[in-house]
Amino acid sequence: MGMDTLVWLVAVIAFIVLEAATTALVSVWFAVGAGAALVVSFFTTSLPMQAIVFAVVSAISLGVMVPTLAKRRKETPPPVTNGTRLVLHKQGVVLADIQPGYLGRVRVDGLDWQARADTPMPKGTPCRVADVDGAVLIVCPVTADTAAV
Repeated sequence: MGMDTLVWLVAVIAFIVLEAATTALVSVWFAVGAGAALVVSFFTTSLPMQAIVFAVVSAISLGVMVPTLAKRRKETPPPVTNGTRLVLHKQGVVLADIQPGYLGRVRVDGLDWQARADTPMPKGTPCRVADVDGAVLIVCPVTADTAAV
């Protein structure tokens, strides 16, 4: 085993360790390229040839995988992380009086939220979540026509 073969072996291991230490794909392309250069080092001692194989294989693996991963990312919507969209259109109850222009509190699905409304809503009023503004719920009173929604 030549010195160049050892260098490529160390490079493969280093890129794999770097990849394992991160949460994003950052060096796997180079690990593939270094692996190809490692294989070539068994057949030739030409370091420039090995370096070209490393660069070309790394570029090809990067060029093939990035568009594939980008397409897959667009197909999968990001997860709902703060929960506010999960309560949209659900019913709850007013915990603290809500006056137009002021925040009150509501309980929806067992959780307390800050809430706003266009109409006054006293404590104990049944409400429905009409919209979400950040972590503030926009609520309306439950009436006969909104109860079925």
